[in-house]
Amino acid sequence: MNLPYLIGTFVTPQREKAKVYGFMIHLGNGWVFSILYVLVFEARHMANWWFGALLGLAHALLVLTVGMSLMPGLHPRMASEQHGLNANRQLEPPGFMALNYGVQTPISVFLAHAAFGAILGSLYQLSRAAR
Repeated sequence: MNLPYLIGTFVTPQREKAKVYGFMIHLGNGWVFSILYVLVFEARHMANWWFGALLGLAHALLVLTVGMSLMPGLHPRMASEQHGLNANRQLEPPGFMALNYGVQTPISVFLAHAAFGAILGSLYQLSRAAR
């Protein structure tokens, strides 16, 4: 699954532009989610690699179950499980945990989000009031 391309096709059908737009949108989403991770670190008074990785795994589970199930309803060019491909909707729906894109998709999503959380957790320093 090429996530930047998939996200970018929300904006434009042009393949190369879709990859660029998708990358920028996903980068912005990453910044927003990093703030949410920081809020959880501060609320729990805990910031380390394993807690960040645990948050990343929870984030990945949310993306794969809720986010991917919503994609056909949100994406203008994605078919749904109930209605197949047609001239306007040519992208295959992700299916449960995005398994329609191959078993490597959920594995890579879990690994990438766990790494994201572990990096944030290991680099983030709690505020002095939380220590």
